Amino acid sequence: MKYLIPSEIVSELDKYIIGQNKAKRSVAIALRNRWRRRQVPGELRDEIVPKNIILIGPTGVGKTEISRRLSLFTESPFIKVEASKFTEVGYVGRDVESMARDLVELAVTRGKVQEQDLVKEKARQNAEERMLDLLLPRTGLKDADPVADKAGGSLDSTAITQDSSASTREKLRGMLRGGKLDDRYVDLDVSDRSMPMVEIFSNVGMEELGINFRDMLGGILPKGTKRRKAKVSEAMEILAEEEAQSLIDLDKVIRKAIEKVEQSGIIFLDEIDKIAGRNGAHGPDVSREGVQRDLLPIVEGSTVITKYGPVKTDHILFIASGAFHTVKPSDLIPEMQGRFPIRVELDALGKNEFYRILTEPKNALLLQYIALLRTEGVDLVFENDAVEQIAAIAEEVNNNTENIGARRLHTIMEFLLEDILFEAPNTKEKRVVIDKSYVEKKLNDIKADEDLSRYIL
Repeated sequence: MKYLIPSEIVSELDKYIIGQNKAKRSVAIALRNRWRRRQVPGELRDEIVPKNIILIGPTGVGKTEISRRLSLFTESPFIKVEASKFTEVGYVGRDVESMARDLVELAVTRGKVQEQDLVKEKARQNAEERMLDLLLPRTGLKDADPVADKAGGSLDSTAITQDSSASTREKLRGMLRGGKLDDRYVDLDVSDRSMPMVEIFSNVGMEELGINFRDMLGGILPKGTKRRKAKVSEAMEILAEEEAQSLIDLDKVIRKAIEKVEQSGIIFLDEIDKIAGRNGAHGPDVSREGVQRDLLPIVEGSTVITKYGPVKTDHILFIASGAFHTVKPSDLIPEMQGRFPIRVELDALGKNEFYRILTEPKNALLLQYIALLRTEGVDLVFENDAVEQIAAIAEEVNNNTENIGARRLHTIMEFLLEDILFEAPNTKEKRVVIDKSYVEKKLNDIKADEDLSRYIL
């Protein structure tokens, strides 16, 4: 994060997201402010809280993608939640604190994977020794010519000396590394991960109980193992995974994960407009306001109890988004408004933006389809006027039906290329050119029939 200055963050986002420069600048500043806070003297550092952001705009304009890409290239723990899935405390639904728990779980899992990658080589060596012990037990040593044993199963043998045993073990090691033993079957003791099912009947979510019954029972019940037959290649993977888990320091992983969540976690609150009620309203709006009041302590900063220990949410960055078609950000309760000081309105997408989305990003939609068909040996070529026509049709359909932003391109492209994708494995034509006339032939009739386009495009 030290080297990510705001202009570089925007440049990185430009590789995947077209336009929306105001939103990119806002998230870039918010991210850089995190690094700046860490350079501030200790007594003032804790007083500087993140400036949370509300992204306002219709669906499909890049709100979620901006946040997701931001977390990917900064390696920040990131989770997306829909605000409408939460309910007021006491009603059936998810507890608001579950998003912090899920974020910690995600960070711990990612930390385990990273630590296991660091000890992968050592784990592989240990697994190799364990596999050789299975193939040639150290006790009751037996002599055999492993090269002559082609049928699999246990090695035929007679009593031998320690020296010849070492020689046999090295022969087996060479065969194991050369893949010559991959089809042999071995008996392997693996941990039994099945746990008794526990059902809890409660008028609140499972998260509210604050107890992880699976972990609790796992500590009480004896750890069982079960014997199974497996090919050497499969058994090596199982043993390597077990060794990697035993080599990592889980307490260290958890400490680092919690620190990362507290200092650089990002929670994306989608559909926040769905929990905003109009002033003076009754009925469901009262419950929506209740959800906001439950969310408020998490956004303001509180301590959430997780199975890995307490986690503070004071410096987690919250990015909220919503279309705000029927309500305004000012319809949120005043305390919630105060916790989201930055409001950014994203621009609606038109023909020019659609054209750029199809062609410019590193993961551009046209590049994806070209790569997919290349696997069948088919070279797909899009002429420029065809791409312009696709963009124009996407804009027109969005204007005439519901505006779903760039997602409209996915539905149009799937319908446009349906026949080619279906026939690709059987076609003798290895070069397919998409021109303007092909696009018009496939799409114009449907586009003209508004009722039909609502169903198909």
